[in-house]
Amino acid sequence: MEIVAKKEILKSHVRTWRDQQKIIGFVPTMGALHQGHLSLIREARRQSDIVVVSIFVNPLQFNNANDLEIYPRTMEADLELLKTEQVDLVFSPEKERFYPTVPIISLDFGAISSGLEGAMRPGHFSGVGIVVSRLFHLVEPHKSFFGAKDLQQLAIIQTLVRDLAFEIEIIRCPTSRESSGLAMSSRNTGLSDSGKKVAALLFQSLSLAASLAKNSNLAKGTMGALAFLENEKTIEVEYLEWVNPNTMEIIAERNENKEIAICIAAWIEGVRLIDNLIL
Repeated sequence: MEIVAKKEILKSHVRTWRDQQKIIGFVPTMGALHQGHLSLIREARRQSDIVVVSIFVNPLQFNNANDLEIYPRTMEADLELLKTEQVDLVFSPEKERFYPTVPIISLDFGAISSGLEGAMRPGHFSGVGIVVSRLFHLVEPHKSFFGAKDLQQLAIIQTLVRDLAFEIEIIRCPTSRESSGLAMSSRNTGLSDSGKKVAALLFQSLSLAASLAKNSNLAKGTMGALAFLENEKTIEVEYLEWVNPNTMEIIAERNENKEIAICIAAWIEGVRLIDNLIL
């Protein structure tokens, strides 16, 4: 496994792989890796000849300076995990090299980014779009792999690829979960053991909403999930919404022929968590 910080070295490898007609699979990350990331890497290995993983904590997607400051950074442990997964190359640039000048553009994804995370984190998806665009230009992958937990981010990236004509296939991979049902996330490291038990209630609430809405309307599912979560006073719910997972449009009625998803964001022990369930 080669670890590269300079984009010139990365591009040299990419040219060689492309000349050899190798299929390049790419998993972009911000580090603090867990089994959820590894599941993406294993899927990339299954579908690709070359697997590239990036580790870069992107400052542009943080609208809260404190959130950026406390984001977990575990580079040594991350690299050890990646070695065991037989990753071919890790791209881990320094911020000053990756952004030699601060980008002045912003990206507007319209209605896809206006609700849920976009409403709660102004500028977040513009930052995501800029960093992913840069990484796609550098890595030139044939396929890139993303977890379904960040559902709105996934819709943003699919829109980015479509509208900017990147010749990249975006692969949606299932959310990886702890045995309790808690969605795996780098942010889980900020929770105590008791906090993790409480956080598992988020997925239980989504499952309850899906069950209640199966033979009734979506509003009944929403109300049932919120009532369930009200029993745990340490959970502060930011939103709980049914959406079209491709457009992120909030919906009130179910179309049996189309996917729908219920999405949640909540605070537990000062940690902001998101999750969803796709039906």
